[in-house]
Amino acid sequence: MEEIDFTKTASELMSDKALETMMQYCVTFGKNILAALVIYFVGRFIISKLTRLLRAIMQKKQIEPSLYSFLDSLVTFCLHFVLIIAIVGVLGIETSSFVALFASVGVAIGMALSGTLQNFAGGVMILLFRPFRVGDFIEAQGYSGTVKQIQIFSTILTTVDNQTIIIPNGGLSTGSMKNYSKQPYRRVDIDVEVAYGSKPEAVRKVLLDICAKDARIMTQDPMKPYIPMTSMGSSAIVFQVRVWTESANYWAVKFDTTEIIYKRLAEEGIEIPFQQIDVHMR
Repeated sequence: MEEIDFTKTASELMSDKALETMMQYCVTFGKNILAALVIYFVGRFIISKLTRLLRAIMQKKQIEPSLYSFLDSLVTFCLHFVLIIAIVGVLGIETSSFVALFASVGVAIGMALSGTLQNFAGGVMILLFRPFRVGDFIEAQGYSGTVKQIQIFSTILTTVDNQTIIIPNGGLSTGSMKNYSKQPYRRVDIDVEVAYGSKPEAVRKVLLDICAKDARIMTQDPMKPYIPMTSMGSSAIVFQVRVWTESANYWAVKFDTTEIIYKRLAEEGIEIPFQQIDVHMR
């Protein structure tokens, strides 16, 4: 039977207990350090695989370069933040207060930058879903022009008279917008007024001949020219020339065809009326 040494002093007993406690603490802390290292390397491996997968998906979807760079940085930051929280928790450090502080700071920043964050979210939506691209001619927020740049917070347009318009992405992503370049073809409508007494068949023949001679105008079904008589005004009957052309040729076809119609009607002797008042005096 083991003999108990009663000759040890109280200080020696306390020293032995402190040493034992310290040894237990070192063993526990060492295990935590080992677990933290394992989590760190495994986490880095998983983060590497996830970011590579995300990059491959974004490249396959042909995401805009600015959005690609931002999403890559954002996802990498969030994954590393989660990894740090996990490591801190394994080491035995309380993480709830740290997370709460981070959330509070995030809420404060969000409230201070609400308008900016709205524009940021709009930019992400525009770059992700692509309602328009660089080079498209659009009309939105009371402005129209060609898209020169799509940035995270705003979109830059250049108008037909070479003005630069900067539109915040928040309103652009939630408001109504016309994209004139989205479809490959557009219909050109030109109203033609001729005097009463003109023969509709003769007018329509001249207008169809004009359309047939312009190579930019589609002549095959279902986009072949259509020229109905749309109304009978106070001093003229109105035909509407409806022709289809490529979106890039819209304005050129509209302006050129309007001028050619005026010249041909004059050559054919078809009267183009103008507003007038007849006064009869008795």
